[in-house]
Amino acid sequence: MERPPKATLRETREHNEQLVLATIYDDGPVSRAEVARRTGLTRTTVSDVVERLISAGLAREVGRGPSTGGKAPILLQVPDDARLLVGVDLGDTVFRAATVNLRGEILHRIEVPSEDADGQAALDRALDLLDRLISMRTGPVVGIGIGAPGLIDTTDGTVVQAVKRDWRNLPLAAMVGARYGLPVYVANDSQVAALAEHVFGAVRSANLIGVKVGLGIGAGLVLNGELFQGDGFGAGEIGHTVVEPDGEVCRCGSRGCLETVASSRAVLARLQVLRGEPVSLEAAVEAFRQGDPGVRRVVLEAGSHLGAAVAGLVGALDVHRIVLAGTMAAFGEPWLDAVRASLRHGALPALARQVRLELGGIDDIVILGASALLMTRELGLNLRPSRTAGSVASGPADDRERGREEETQQSIDAILRPA
Repeated sequence: MERPPKATLRETREHNEQLVLATIYDDGPVSRAEVARRTGLTRTTVSDVVERLISAGLAREVGRGPSTGGKAPILLQVPDDARLLVGVDLGDTVFRAATVNLRGEILHRIEVPSEDADGQAALDRALDLLDRLISMRTGPVVGIGIGAPGLIDTTDGTVVQAVKRDWRNLPLAAMVGARYGLPVYVANDSQVAALAEHVFGAVRSANLIGVKVGLGIGAGLVLNGELFQGDGFGAGEIGHTVVEPDGEVCRCGSRGCLETVASSRAVLARLQVLRGEPVSLEAAVEAFRQGDPGVRRVVLEAGSHLGAAVAGLVGALDVHRIVLAGTMAAFGEPWLDAVRASLRHGALPALARQVRLELGGIDDIVILGASALLMTRELGLNLRPSRTAGSVASGPADDRERGREEETQQSIDAILRPA
């Protein structure tokens, strides 16, 4: 059997730099000796790499740590503003762009309406937005990360198909890169949203499913700390899975897709029929909180449909942490409970009871996810799970939660029961 080729000196050097940088980023302030211990590299190698990182502005010395008997060690940290990231969200109704530091803090943010634009007009609007933002930059920019709806070939940043924008085989990364002379990475918006939760969320677990539920629906999969996109880059495209074969026609052309029953678009369309006039998301959320029975029925039905679809992901992947984000998350815990109850009804009980279902806590999640994509691809920060993260074990708190869910399910059943 042919042996795999040995890494070149350059590849080894790049690997070591990325490993040391990631360790300082995650664990700083940290000493050179501790970096060597955690990476398995020699102290000499670590010292050489650290000097290069300091020269590049990607690391700095920030004082001394406690002494363990000898000379107090010098501590290292990655400066938050060592590099700037440009994150872009090409959303259904608004295009947003921001400059972001390495800790996910948004420094400058601008947006333009986008609902009425498709084809070349949508592309021109996105480029105009980037022109404005790039002119505002105040430091070295790593590159541009873009989260866009649709099926995207992330090897070259080509939008294979984006139904809403009428984009097909659009070489978006190449066009943007040529315009600004910067590295550009493009990925599906739901996929980068999951990456945002992994990199910038409160807990960094090894595996994560992020489900973005807005005008469209999509899932992002982080497996073993890395974004998983599938053989054709379409992993997580659950929004266009048919759940009601005789249902409404979807914008993709199929009938009865999950988006037609569980998205905010579907909820607002049904409320318009119910009330005889258009209903805004804000008005729907307020009516839901006030206990309007018609609104609650429509919203909880949407949550139940979503839970059934997520149950399929649980059965296929056995991932314990699932985060729901997007505009539908504004309906809060009751909607989440409807999703949870349907998930636990539809998945194998031994798997379902291990699942921790959460509402996302990150604003501008696609902008930050696109920025995280840049960090992982351009800086090589293969960010590992935090040492406090791990499998979600069942315990007394989970038992109490299940008891509360059983009560909630009874309420949901009462609301959804046919009159």
